[in-house]
Amino acid sequence: MNYFLTGGTGFIGRFFVEKLLARGGTVYVLVREPSLGKLEQLRERWGVDDTRVKAVIGDLTSKNLGLDAKTLKSLKGTIDHVFHLAAVYDMGADEESQAATNIEGTRAAVQAAEAMEAKHFHHVSSIAAAGLFKGIFREDMFEEAEKLDHPYLRTKHESEKVVREECRIPFRIYRPGMVIGHSQTGEMDKVDGPYYFFKMIQKIRHALPQWVPTIGIEGGRLNIVPVDFVVNALDHIAHLEGEDGNCFHLVDSDPYKVGEILNIFCEAGHAPRMGMRIDSRMFGFIPPFIRQSIKNLPPVKRITSAVLDDMGIPPSVMSFINYPTRFDTRELERVLKGTDIEVPRLPSYAPVIWDYWERNLDPDLFKDRTLRGTVEGKVCVVTGATSGIGLATAEKLAEAGAILVIGARTRETLDEVAAALEAKGGNIHAYQCDFSDMEDCDRFVKTVLDNHGHVDVLVNNAGRSIRRSLSLSFDRFHDFERTMQLNYFGSVRLIMGFAPAMLERRRGHVINISSIGVLTNAPRFSAYVASKSALDAFSRCAAAEWSDRNVTFTTINMPLVKTPMIAPTKIYDSVPTLTPDEAAQMVADAIVYRPKRIATRLGIFAQVLHALAPKMGEIIMNTGYRMFPDSPAAAGSQSGEKPKVSTEQVAFAAIMRGIYW
Repeated sequence: MNYFLTGGTGFIGRFFVEKLLARGGTVYVLVREPSLGKLEQLRERWGVDDTRVKAVIGDLTSKNLGLDAKTLKSLKGTIDHVFHLAAVYDMGADEESQAATNIEGTRAAVQAAEAMEAKHFHHVSSIAAAGLFKGIFREDMFEEAEKLDHPYLRTKHESEKVVREECRIPFRIYRPGMVIGHSQTGEMDKVDGPYYFFKMIQKIRHALPQWVPTIGIEGGRLNIVPVDFVVNALDHIAHLEGEDGNCFHLVDSDPYKVGEILNIFCEAGHAPRMGMRIDSRMFGFIPPFIRQSIKNLPPVKRITSAVLDDMGIPPSVMSFINYPTRFDTRELERVLKGTDIEVPRLPSYAPVIWDYWERNLDPDLFKDRTLRGTVEGKVCVVTGATSGIGLATAEKLAEAGAILVIGARTRETLDEVAAALEAKGGNIHAYQCDFSDMEDCDRFVKTVLDNHGHVDVLVNNAGRSIRRSLSLSFDRFHDFERTMQLNYFGSVRLIMGFAPAMLERRRGHVINISSIGVLTNAPRFSAYVASKSALDAFSRCAAAEWSDRNVTFTTINMPLVKTPMIAPTKIYDSVPTLTPDEAAQMVADAIVYRPKRIATRLGIFAQVLHALAPKMGEIIMNTGYRMFPDSPAAAGSQSGEKPKVSTEQVAFAAIMRGIYW
């Protein structure tokens, strides 16, 4: 047999051609000239040459598919089946392109099939042709379609109408459900349908442990089918005798609700499941015009748009959450009876769908997620850059090609660090500054802006930590003043200095090196934690004001790091700590991924515990407070003797890894 296909190089087409080749036929594939290379690659995949799969140069949107008279003459009377698969399947595509491809493309395919005098015309339509019909849509229904407002629904309906009213050769119509990847391999070619929610699921997985239940939506039933079912059914039905003029729903007869689908993919992606799902019908008592008015309020529209954009979900997709249509399959069941062709249940193949997406289609895979790709040629400012976390961060940024501005209080040390980084090829600009001095901060900001014009990334790392019990601090109010002056006021001064240029350019990233103590409410660190908490609160407020201007904030609740800052507390020599390089990698991740917060799981757990069971959290922290004494220096002793560490202390510190005591 001889077959002619439009869309033969598309997602469904590439699998369908393989089925036709297995029947021993010759396949003619309509391609645009620029796509010849793609067809050649597919021939290699199919294991055939151009004698089995022949390219026919044309254009879907031109009369007779753009085929010239010579080509049409050569094909006349030789084609047994024309399969029209080509269409725009993108929900976000503009109306003009959808109309040109879906409606006029179908008309051109019908014209070409008639000019070839093909024996059969097979139109691959879609369940979208039913619009948003409420109830059960049968295979013999068409005119009953309703709510065709969306361009995709309307153009798929109109394209099917072209076949029904204009095609003068025997035709068959197929309405596949929402086609996703292959049930055995997961192969898919683009993000569409349920895939739009995968990024949301992935983000939830990164934010919460798998055992934490979440709240979601119930929604309507989405008819999802794997591509292998569609091509198997299409191949079988197309070659049956006596089925001309019929329409077949290539769908799942028992589809899942949106909430069930999300939970199935949450399980496949090892993300928390939605323990409670809200059914929109609960709000049915609210008059529709009121619901619509609320949805159209500018603040509501803006919030909705921003959230969907962050999740990578096109707004048009949300109109299908409460999909109202069920599809009757009696004709499909009749023609598939006695075969092994059936729709597999989604839970059985969801893991391979998820795995293929995460390995091949995740949008993050196509972004340059290297530190060099993020900061090369960008102005990055690191305070406190001559030791510890700041120095390790500066080394990574210099190596990645940043225009690196480093600031520190001691001129000699600053010059040494700058020289060492420049010797390794870094583009270094060192400016002395005491970040606890507001006038010095202003001078630093002016110098940086005068020399570099703007700042792309500001890393507020310079800080002061004091470990001392409150009972030893009654006459040391200056401890609280000093930590607040540097950790809070100094950082805010820099943010307020650099922010105007960031806002004007609509680009900027502020990274604050905070502490796990902010999450755990660490005893003995009241002065330090309070200053860092103040900076956290300021940053949250600023982020809320500047969110729509692309100036973002990241807080890193850093666990215990072995730096000169903790050196005076000798007991830390015997407890688990991060290295400065490990801490600097957290900063690098913050620069690349721009999350709102980076914290350890233990830190997040401590924050949740303090929110849900504050007394329990208080008891745990008090236990640690009593187990670990103040350092001799904090108690006023000049003894340099290293305190002895008990087995219990080591065990407790290991369990509470990274927490300050």
